[in-house]
Amino acid sequence: MRTNLPVTAQEVLLEEGKTIVSTTDLQGNITYANPYFIDISGFTEEELIGAPQNILRHPDMPVEAFADMWATVRKGLPWTGMVKNRCKNGDFYWVAANVTPVIENGKPVGYMSVRTKPGRDMVAQAAAAYAVFRDGKAQGQRISRGKVVADGPLQRLWTGMRLSLAARVALAGVLPAVALAACAASLFNNGGNVLATFAVLAALAALYLGWTLHGAIVAPLRAATHHARQMAGGDLTATVDVTRDDEAGELLAALRQMNVNLRSIIGDVRSNFELIERATGEIASGNMDLSGRTESQASSLQETASSMEQLNSTVRQSATNVADADRLAGHAADMAGQGGDVVSQVVATMGGISASSHRILDIIGIIDGIAFQTNILALNAAVEAARAGEQGRGFAVVASEVRALAQRSASAAKEIKTLIDQSIDKVDAGTQLTSSAGAIMADVIASVAQVKQVMNDISQTATEQSTGIGQVNQAVASIDDITQQNAALVEQAAAAAGELVQQTRCVAQAIAVFKVQGQAATRGMSRGQPRLAA
Repeated sequence: MRTNLPVTAQEVLLEEGKTIVSTTDLQGNITYANPYFIDISGFTEEELIGAPQNILRHPDMPVEAFADMWATVRKGLPWTGMVKNRCKNGDFYWVAANVTPVIENGKPVGYMSVRTKPGRDMVAQAAAAYAVFRDGKAQGQRISRGKVVADGPLQRLWTGMRLSLAARVALAGVLPAVALAACAASLFNNGGNVLATFAVLAALAALYLGWTLHGAIVAPLRAATHHARQMAGGDLTATVDVTRDDEAGELLAALRQMNVNLRSIIGDVRSNFELIERATGEIASGNMDLSGRTESQASSLQETASSMEQLNSTVRQSATNVADADRLAGHAADMAGQGGDVVSQVVATMGGISASSHRILDIIGIIDGIAFQTNILALNAAVEAARAGEQGRGFAVVASEVRALAQRSASAAKEIKTLIDQSIDKVDAGTQLTSSAGAIMADVIASVAQVKQVMNDISQTATEQSTGIGQVNQAVASIDDITQQNAALVEQAAAAAGELVQQTRCVAQAIAVFKVQGQAATRGMSRGQPRLAA
């Protein structure tokens, strides 16, 4: 016997209304486990599928219980009993197990086990009874069909003496015949006492057997018919009570097992399809939202395309304006260069004028000096002339000096005239240069004005570009948000679709354990693939 350790004292209680369903092959290897089985056991589906059923065996379970179960199901009979299973982490859970052979073409091909939540009184009774067997103190007791029954010579004798329903029906036919034969013989022989007595006893026995057959056949058949009609009408809530162990009891037990199996399968199907319905609703809702967001995204893309067209036109105009500005800027640079040359010439001319002016000042200073000396000499001449009277020798000398000074003054004046003429020429040249510089500077100003206008155009174009780029940015931001939302919706849709596939797979596996319209359930399946009817 396999011993699974470690174990804990922590009990896991099954939820009300939920069932554990699994199937095994003839060797007891698990071929299907419903989602609740996987959840309650703590094992993964990969760990359960293909593993022996005793991977769940708890050390507290007596070997007699499993021996009785296998002996029963290998006879083609259902087995119902209490089982304590071990979770992967060592915890335990109690189930009321219903094990049924899966028959194909009249031969067992596997077993289906449906486990439900037992009552606490059932758990207490099973724990106490199994402890007795586990401790080796179960003298006079044995486990039969999942129940603890008395085991002794008298019980075995009584069991052997019990007539089956078929035997009782046969006797019910034989004994009246014997009684009638005896009566006929008695009448033929003028009524023998022994035969008459035998006939009376046989008749009484026939009456008793008829009465017992009524209770053994009619009442159970009525109950079976009632339960069958309930199940045929879709009512799986009824509980089939089995209080007999004859053929009628076998019939009621089979109905009970069928009811439990159908209830479990329908429960699994309903639970799985509720999940499928929710997943489908999420997918539909997500797709609708995704459709609306996609339309909004398409509209935003159209606006973006229009804005980009405007931006493209604006950019082309900006390029033209920039080219014009570049050409005008080059022309302005040339004008500015020429203006710089003219200004340099003006500066040089003005420098010459300034030098001539300084020279004139010097000459004027000389003239002033000469004039001063001439004045002094003239004054001296006047004085000398006054003294001499008629005698003018001194005056002659002074006059000579005056003439010399006059000559010098004339020479200086001539030089002044020459310098002034030169200054006039230079001033004229400066004036001409200044005029040229003014004209050039006017051209520069005009060019600068044109450049300014072009720059204004560029500025306006830049503003339009800025507006267009802002629209593009807003559209791109909107597209980005919508794209992110779409990505989230796609993720939700993918998750819902995955859940839908998983639940559909579980439904297919749950339904595949039954034979439908002559199609046998597929027992073998590749791991991770739905088990479909074949």
